[in-house]
Amino acid sequence: MHASPTPPPPDAKPAGSEGAVDRFFRISERGSSYIREIRGGFATFFTMAYILVLNPIILGGAEDKFGETLDSVQLVTATALVAAVMTLIMGVGGNLPLALAAGLGINAVVAFQIAPLMSWEDAMGLIVLEGLLICVLVMTGLREAIMHAIPQPLKQAISVGIGLFIAFIGFVDAGFVTRIPDAANSTVPVQLGTGTLTGWPMLVFCLGVLLTIVLVARKVKGAILISIVLMTVVAIVINEIADIKAWGLTSPSIPGNPVAAPDFGLLGQFDLFGSFGQVSVLTVVLLIFTLILSDFFDTMGTVVGVTAEAGLLDERGQVPGLGRVLLIDGAAAVAGGAASSSSATTYIESAAGVGEGARTGFANLVTGGLFALALFLTPVLTIVPMQAAAPALVVVGFLMMTQVKHIDWDRYDVAIPAFLTIVVMPFTYSITNGIGAGFVAYVVIKACLGKAREVHWLLWGTAALFLVYFLIDPLEQVLGIK
Repeated sequence: MHASPTPPPPDAKPAGSEGAVDRFFRISERGSSYIREIRGGFATFFTMAYILVLNPIILGGAEDKFGETLDSVQLVTATALVAAVMTLIMGVGGNLPLALAAGLGINAVVAFQIAPLMSWEDAMGLIVLEGLLICVLVMTGLREAIMHAIPQPLKQAISVGIGLFIAFIGFVDAGFVTRIPDAANSTVPVQLGTGTLTGWPMLVFCLGVLLTIVLVARKVKGAILISIVLMTVVAIVINEIADIKAWGLTSPSIPGNPVAAPDFGLLGQFDLFGSFGQVSVLTVVLLIFTLILSDFFDTMGTVVGVTAEAGLLDERGQVPGLGRVLLIDGAAAVAGGAASSSSATTYIESAAGVGEGARTGFANLVTGGLFALALFLTPVLTIVPMQAAAPALVVVGFLMMTQVKHIDWDRYDVAIPAFLTIVVMPFTYSITNGIGAGFVAYVVIKACLGKAREVHWLLWGTAALFLVYFLIDPLEQVLGIK
């Protein structure tokens, strides 16, 4: 069953009254309006602006093989620049409300797995190579063909799994859910806060969740954005009165100097083939394979999940203009490596903008414009604490979860793979792992039921690649590259 188009809202323009911009982005045609797109653009930015702080922390906190580190100020500039440019390109070229920025997970692989083996320039060259290979896969039609080969129930499961994953991200980022230290010798991996919910930041988050769900339940226009703004104001007031130090990555304090000059020193600092002189060719191949697989399927899950939630899938359950969207995403990986900000990819937080009403690439003009402003106004645009932004992720998780009703749970050959896709994503904190588990289970069950011919050959090949991905550690040990 396919996602149904969203009915035109009361604030949408009447048919026939569209201007050139409206026609180009198909705003009225998709049942949206300028105000909804603008609200969505703001909501997406505020839920992913943390990357301006987190990416420099991850990349700037690691050393390469030669003990060199990347400058944090330059990393902020590179992160904001790539996010701004690629989000704008996706808006104009892909016309979908999908924002892009440095990919979490991939940046950790670069910082802690690749950089220790070579120089930063060599590591970023690997990212550029990965992006170029993804572009080749897109231009040959293979990447799009794989997405089209996925059965509809698995596509719906991907969307549901992402819903749970994004809600879990919201709970974790706000501190509502925390990891129990191994020293506790506990069999429970996560817990509520620090055992209990304490502190003013947690109150801001809990009030934010309650405010957002009430506004959404009452169908208030701008519910998500209203909640983010109001709770940020509350957080600023509390921070001024209580002088709290435990907000996390971003603190809701009014900056003394709102302007920060960008530093473009990292742009172009990459060596395309330098890695081959630092490690074996086999190691390079395995590293690129890991990067491609993670980037490839993270993007696939995000694009399918967000566009399904927006009601933009066509009558065959396919993403409109998919080829252009995937090519832009591949180019974003190249751009991220070339700017030393790590591979840029489509962000699941785009679902916050969709939840706010965004249906077209016009929302990206707002999100991308805010990232461009962040080049100069980072102190202003990073005062939104995660405790104020995370409630949006929790509620958007609910909205995406509603697609679970379309899966036929009486058909075990699709229900079990769908279940594994849904639960593995949040439990392993990875979209790629969830998709891989679902794919492998799907082809194995079909084969064991004598229905192997029902499985598209591309799914067989993809499932085989995922087996390699899941077995990468023992394979490396067998091949003696560890």
